[in-house]
Amino acid sequence: MAIVEFGEFKGNKMIVLKRTPDDKYPFQFGLGKARLIVEHISEIKKFVDDNPPADL
Repeated sequence: MAIVEFGEFKGNKMIVLKRTPDDKYPFQFGLGKARLIVEHISEIKKFVDDNPPADL
């Protein structure tokens, strides 16, 4: 399960998703991209479902 943290970058709120507590390259984005993700969540879910990981 991912670790979710909140922070700021240059005064803008950010959400940070980490695979592990010491993840060197977390996935982070601001409110604008978060809104875009929410607006297109069904397409994102379909993309994930249609493209399983190569190691399965």
